[in-house]
Amino acid sequence: MKAVVFEQYGEPAEVREVPTPHPADHGVIVRVEATGLCRSDWHGWQGHDPDITLPHVPGHELAGVVEAVGDRVTAWHPGDRVTVPFVCACGTCGACASGDQQVCERQTQPGFTHWGSFAQYVSLNHADVNLVAMPDEMTFATAASLGCRFATAFRAVVQRGRVAPGEWVAVHGCGGVGLSAVMIAAAAGARVIAVDISPQALALARKFGATECVDGASTPDTAQAVRELTGGGAHLSLDALGSPATCAASVNGLRRRGRHIQVGLLPSPSGTTPVPMARAIGLELELLGSHGMAAHAYPPMLELVRAGVLRPDLLTTTTITLDETPAALAAMGTAPGAGVTVIEPWS
Repeated sequence: MKAVVFEQYGEPAEVREVPTPHPADHGVIVRVEATGLCRSDWHGWQGHDPDITLPHVPGHELAGVVEAVGDRVTAWHPGDRVTVPFVCACGTCGACASGDQQVCERQTQPGFTHWGSFAQYVSLNHADVNLVAMPDEMTFATAASLGCRFATAFRAVVQRGRVAPGEWVAVHGCGGVGLSAVMIAAAAGARVIAVDISPQALALARKFGATECVDGASTPDTAQAVRELTGGGAHLSLDALGSPATCAASVNGLRRRGRHIQVGLLPSPSGTTPVPMARAIGLELELLGSHGMAAHAYPPMLELVRAGVLRPDLLTTTTITLDETPAALAAMGTAPGAGVTVIEPWS
């Protein structure tokens, strides 16, 4: 099969022929019909994820058709149209027993712990726990965006963030996750402030429901701008990019007893990121992390998509081939694009 492979961190990836995988006894092989290009893939390519072993095939948000199943798989069969969360749970650890498969103690992640979906076929573990059936009317490109950015944003805004109608929600960083969060918060009846340095990203954020936009390139203090626009600060704020600056701005833009959700990855040489804890203490803020969404939690989100309340299909702005992927991956470091890029490996 064809796949995107990199041999060294930060060095150009290339498309080459590699062996087609075989399913584990608890897993499946999926023929990848669409897969998203995510900033997390760029972090992995840069060497920011300790789970990656070189050489490596990235890619973790995907949709496709089950090609082969392991002997212990009971719920899935060849020909099933499926997607999957980027965290594949074991189904048996303490976290999984509590329903928290998104923080499984023995989780695997395609594109990180093993070869991923920038390929024509991908291996997925513990299929009976992790696969999600695609609605008949849903396209592969739309389903691919659910596994990481959209499901991650949904859980961050709705479940972790506890968004309520009429609240002010600030979203720092309007790439794929951020724009998804804007759409989801607006659909929940919140008033959304989008913060980004890209005019294109802010234009899309307004299209998807943002009430106000803050241009970080021309605004010296985005947190102050959020506080002024909201009359005291956001009730809920998300760092959807993942940088010390956006994390601090998200916390500093909250009102008393506000809620900060850290969604974007925060790699740093020391392993820690400075956070304005004095403000967190003085205003009794909540600082929460959010890490994907378990497969069993998909139905409410899928129902909102089916009803047309949420439109993840509108977030896809670019479709590329596997051959175009190495250049697009490298470009994310210098010019993160707005919207969602979907790769079609069989094009």
